[in-house]
Amino acid sequence: MTREQSDLFDLVGVGFGPANIGLAVALEEVGWNGSALFLERREAPDWQPGMLLDGADIQHNPLRDFVTPRNPLSRFSFLNFLKSEDRLFQFLNLPTAFPLRKEYAAYVRWVANQFDHCVSYGSDVIDISLEGVPHQQTQVAVVHLADGRTLRARSISFAPGRTPAVPAVFSTYLGDRIVHFTDYLPARERWRRDEAVKSVCVVGGSQSAVEITLDLASVTPPVDIVNLHRGFGYQLKDTSPFTEEIYFPQFVETFYRSSSLRRQELWAELRRSNYGSADRDVIEQLYCKLYEHDLDGRRQISLRTNCSVVAVSQAKSGTVELLLEDRGSFERTSLSVDAVVLATGFRNLGLGEHEERFPPLLRKIAIGLGGERNVLSLSRDYRMTDGPRSLPIFVNGLCESSHGFGDAGSFSLLSLRSQMIADSLIELLSSHVHAASRREQPAVVAIG
Repeated sequence: MTREQSDLFDLVGVGFGPANIGLAVALEEVGWNGSALFLERREAPDWQPGMLLDGADIQHNPLRDFVTPRNPLSRFSFLNFLKSEDRLFQFLNLPTAFPLRKEYAAYVRWVANQFDHCVSYGSDVIDISLEGVPHQQTQVAVVHLADGRTLRARSISFAPGRTPAVPAVFSTYLGDRIVHFTDYLPARERWRRDEAVKSVCVVGGSQSAVEITLDLASVTPPVDIVNLHRGFGYQLKDTSPFTEEIYFPQFVETFYRSSSLRRQELWAELRRSNYGSADRDVIEQLYCKLYEHDLDGRRQISLRTNCSVVAVSQAKSGTVELLLEDRGSFERTSLSVDAVVLATGFRNLGLGEHEERFPPLLRKIAIGLGGERNVLSLSRDYRMTDGPRSLPIFVNGLCESSHGFGDAGSFSLLSLRSQMIADSLIELLSSHVHAASRREQPAVVAIG
């Protein structure tokens, strides 16, 4: 890839997290010589900076990295990262199958840093529109940045990450005292310095909720913790090897070709593999900690289960008042805390109550193109099907509702998705750029 001194690029990538890092790697490995620029809002590469908790590990096989499932010989592999850091044998000697999250974040940064020549950090995209090319029957994408810059692109890889899921009752109160879990670590450090923060409520029944509860129980000065969620208790993640086959490439085909009703059925059946559940190790740690606290006569952590938050208010002092409703008796009670962490996940694309029809930055384009049923329509190769073929817009890493559980924030199939998008991109832009020839059969399957 090259970065031309021009405002017209063959490819502009919105975001430079794992999805577009993976695409950059795939394009590099096929020898693509088009011009590309990736725009990243952060000032430097990073991965899950708000959740790099001490002792927290990743939840996927580390060999499901940027490259290994499609190219085990790649220099961008996790094993090569360990070798380059002189930690390979120490890692292989660890009594665990999963690396620490902070080490995998270092791997992500290591790969990202190899593409500094085609990334613009501190670049916040605020709008994307389409523009006709004079005297041609084609269009280009116009990308507007917060600093006033305007770039044009013959193709877009849209990968800003998923929108945080913030329950409506909390949406107007996000700030210093109420945060989404993606901002947890900076908030924790802020609260530790604030003598007024003596209690924290963690909302949600996910892996993140359990991890944050355990982490809060270890901070000093100590805080009281209320753990609040809608379920009866924390659910164990479904890690059956049979269920784990949803992260096989074949399942993507099955899920994509299924009817809307069948997708909903699969989602309901398999959601515990990744959502509303937690790993056995952290569930057991929390249960043992609760038992030990009870043994010691401590009440630092309390659980409020089977309840929903129906109203929120906040005093000028920062204290948060939650109105809770029991899901069985419908009895309402109030809870007063000093801070809240929303471990409530992310929004997927779709028509559901907690889904979003379009990513916010693509809304104008999608509506202008008359998206099917006012929801984003995507081809098998992750391209917006309502867009002009001469201007491919790939939705990279946001397609769980159409392509299955291995998409969205998961690394599990990232390397294969990156290759499919790279192959499709090269084919569709072949009149503008010339990619190096490849001996293997392209992986792209165009449907839609």
